[in-house]
Amino acid sequence: MRPIVRAPRGELTGRRRQHFGCFVEANLRVTGCGSPGRSLPCVVMSQIVEDDRLADRLTLGVAARLSRYLQVLTQAKKMGKSSISSQAISEYTGVNPTQIRRDLSGFGKFGKRGVGYDIDSLIEQIRKILRTSGQHNIALFGAGNLGQAIATSSVFADHGFRIAYIFDVDQAKVGTPVGEITVRPYAELTDVLNDSGVEVGVLAVPGAAAQQVADDLVAGGVQIIFNYSDALLSVPSDVTVHTSSPAVDLLHALYFYLA
Repeated sequence: MRPIVRAPRGELTGRRRQHFGCFVEANLRVTGCGSPGRSLPCVVMSQIVEDDRLADRLTLGVAARLSRYLQVLTQAKKMGKSSISSQAISEYTGVNPTQIRRDLSGFGKFGKRGVGYDIDSLIEQIRKILRTSGQHNIALFGAGNLGQAIATSSVFADHGFRIAYIFDVDQAKVGTPVGEITVRPYAELTDVLNDSGVEVGVLAVPGAAAQQVADDLVAGGVQIIFNYSDALLSVPSDVTVHTSSPAVDLLHALYFYLA
């Protein structure tokens, strides 16, 4: 099985792909029932079939909205809430309550009229739908102010992503702790990628260094890159780059404010 990575917004020219969306979905596609001499148990095949049925109903628009609902649910849980209504989710996301109920009802029966949705249960179900259940390892590049802010924030951990490694080329930062992680020299990257199962690379480095880090990640088999630099990265077509820019987000917000 090979992950096929898709994103809701972006542009594709030749072998270059840049995405500026808010959600990245990884779908598993099964091309056979097992390798020679090995077969998949019936229960596994049953789960794969069910997952494929869910994937058929998971359009990019729905996936993007579900990820926003998940963010609201996670924060609501932190606030000590145990249930939430579609109206409350709507107030935080701007998505019409009817659309929220329609999105969720496409995957099963969630919530009770007059009571709302059980937050713990809905978080678990949405994570299954988005296939983000479990733990996913991240390698973070850059131990400066931005890198430290990312590493010590709970934003990734809340959704099952674990920053497992932090790399930097600055010898003054190597060996120092950032949260619970010790900064490693960049020279160790290749060995780490060969042994660790890192799935995502997060770039908090100067723009001039970003392309080289992206190239090294691609060479190590990483297919999802979050880019917090201002560089436009050139990557193979099977690698997804999500570029996060506060300036772009601000321009987007100002457009609707001034319109």
